[in-house]
Amino acid sequence: MSRGASGTLGRRRLSPVAGRRARVFVVSSPSGGGKTTVVERLQRALPRLVRSVSVPTRAPRDGERRGREYRFVSPAVFQRLRRSGGLLEWARVHGAWYGTPKRPALHTLAQGKDVVLSIDVQGARQVRRALGKRAVLIFLVPPSMHRLRQRLVRRRTETPAAIRRRLAVARAELACAAWYDYRVVNDRLEQAVRDVGRIIQREG
Repeated sequence: MSRGASGTLGRRRLSPVAGRRARVFVVSSPSGGGKTTVVERLQRALPRLVRSVSVPTRAPRDGERRGREYRFVSPAVFQRLRRSGGLLEWARVHGAWYGTPKRPALHTLAQGKDVVLSIDVQGARQVRRALGKRAVLIFLVPPSMHRLRQRLVRRRTETPAAIRRRLAVARAELACAAWYDYRVVNDRLEQAVRDVGRIIQREG
């Protein structure tokens, strides 16, 4: 973990600190890099952390419930949201559009609660431009491209050609990790969750 964070996560739960300024924590990784799982674990450990529900135009995958990880919308609805300024960030990723609704995220911040976004590097740039240093950018780095490919294969949601495309995109995304505030190697899940949790403690 670069720019090492102090403190421990463990089983201790954090409470909001009076007068603190809420932050947006952006967690990015290549496809298959574990950002969704890490964010889910962090939410259980950190009650003040609110996950923003993204609006993608792709179809739900097995195990995904509407309104939990995503609120699935049509391309027409997505473009209306984008043109009206209703999105904090948006990007086209692997043939589908993804975005973060602006109003719920800003409302959560106004309540003094931290927001966590599980988004790609395109969206991370937009969030940094919109919120400046109020946004903390964390990149989950896979231990190797070989391990990343294994994770994509185990998901059983992609064709071999799609996996090759995702790996090509992953190489380009890894080059962007240098401008993130923190980089965490996601080799062992529990350790990665602890590392990201320490960053949140330090920055919060």
